[in-house]
Amino acid sequence: MTNASPRFPNGTTVAIGAILVALPWVLPSLTLASEILVVATGALSCTLLLGSVGLLSFGQGLYFGLGAYVSAILIRDFGMNASVAALAASVAGCLLAAAAGLLIVRRQGVYFVMLTLAFAQMGFFLALAFPKLTAGENGLGNVPRTTIAFGKFALSSPGLLYAFLALLCFAAFAIVQRIIASPFGSVLNSIRHNDNRSEALGYDVRRFKFAAVTIAGGIAALAGAMNTLMLSFVPLSAVDVETSERLLIASLIGGVGSPLGALVGATVLGAMSDFLSPVWPRWSMIVALLLIVVVLFLRDGLLGLGSVMGRHRKEAPNG
Repeated sequence: MTNASPRFPNGTTVAIGAILVALPWVLPSLTLASEILVVATGALSCTLLLGSVGLLSFGQGLYFGLGAYVSAILIRDFGMNASVAALAASVAGCLLAAAAGLLIVRRQGVYFVMLTLAFAQMGFFLALAFPKLTAGENGLGNVPRTTIAFGKFALSSPGLLYAFLALLCFAAFAIVQRIIASPFGSVLNSIRHNDNRSEALGYDVRRFKFAAVTIAGGIAALAGAMNTLMLSFVPLSAVDVETSERLLIASLIGGVGSPLGALVGATVLGAMSDFLSPVWPRWSMIVALLLIVVVLFLRDGLLGLGSVMGRHRKEAPNG
């Protein structure tokens, strides 16, 4: 899974914006389009970690769930508007990721992966252990439809809700794209290729990994807040390990070499779920097969499909 250049062309931003605008028109419902935005934003956190730093995390569901609970409590119990709740959720995700990052960045490879999984599982059981705060298995409900800001623009309209979620999603993608295109992103990219060499050049590898983990936690928490705004409810599954897996799978299928891959992967997963689940209850087997194909033959995900086909076309003998 390559990242040929730390700089992204303006066409990537245009493509992301175009997809966000087009989704409500090409999909059967705004609900499905909104779900795709939530998954895409969460998958973006996996793309930042794996595509830029080479860190495989099974713990993004922890921050997703935290963002969902924080935003729900702020809206329901404190009357916060959607903008403040989403921002606060993202900050909470950054803080929790920073606390976890102090430990997990000290390990590499499979030990890093297992630590992220352990933190995610611990978050799930903590949500179960404090039902007065999270409502446990019943889920945190009665979250009212709030306004975007200053008591205006109520999110009771599906169209306005999608527009606000699309704005948050686009902001997250723009931030990540800017990070990757910056000198900071160049260092992350060098760490992904060879962290020992980066350390020999004088970079504090742990500090850069810590920063990436912290930022990714904030993005995943923002996705959780978006999920709360969409559902007006926080199910216990929001903090489940399965959520981490779903975000990671979307990132891998789309391709971790570009932020656009997270959006592509989330769109493919969302469309497959909506169209295949009514036809075949075991539709997730197709997702598993697709993931196997991507891992074995499309190391750059679906975004790299064109380059793979072009390479095979060039290698084919002229008839």
